[in-house]
Amino acid sequence: MTTPPFPAPTSAELAVVSAQLGRPVRGVVGIAARCVCGNPTVVSTAPRLPDGTPFPTFYYLTHPAATAAMSTLEATQVMPELAALLAEDESVAAGYRSAHLAYLADRAQFGDVEEIDGISAGGMPTRVKCLHALAGHALAAGPGVNPIGDEALARSSWTPAECRCDDPGAALRDESASAV
Repeated sequence: MTTPPFPAPTSAELAVVSAQLGRPVRGVVGIAARCVCGNPTVVSTAPRLPDGTPFPTFYYLTHPAATAAMSTLEATQVMPELAALLAEDESVAAGYRSAHLAYLADRAQFGDVEEIDGISAGGMPTRVKCLHALAGHALAAGPGVNPIGDEALARSSWTPAECRCDDPGAALRDESASAV
């Protein structure tokens, strides 16, 4: 299980994440989950961005294949099924509430932001709103922490056990080249 504190991201890791997102990264405080090749899959973002904007999504899914898989699930109406599971299964609901509290505790290590106090991500603790955020949390925290995130990953066409990066190992390769 990966939870804060994380090592500060390297410039090579930030470059990979920027390439994954197609824009410069903002407020990244750590790499919370990695592809099997070492590239970032989930970043942790400060609860307040450098420009002062509150940012509740502490665990942010960046891996293009993983984000595409979550988008496909959302487009194929999996979210209502997961919402029904949440409403019908008290053990899932209890796990989801615990996941919400764990998420808040992880983010709080990087500061309290009044505007987002008590707000986690993905609809936690009572709704299923964003599978990207829930899968990101599940990947960062490890199996068994976020039951809806775990279920989204289980139903997706993407797996963290297989590299589907455009440039496998870029973050590690670029960092080791600059260390020489």
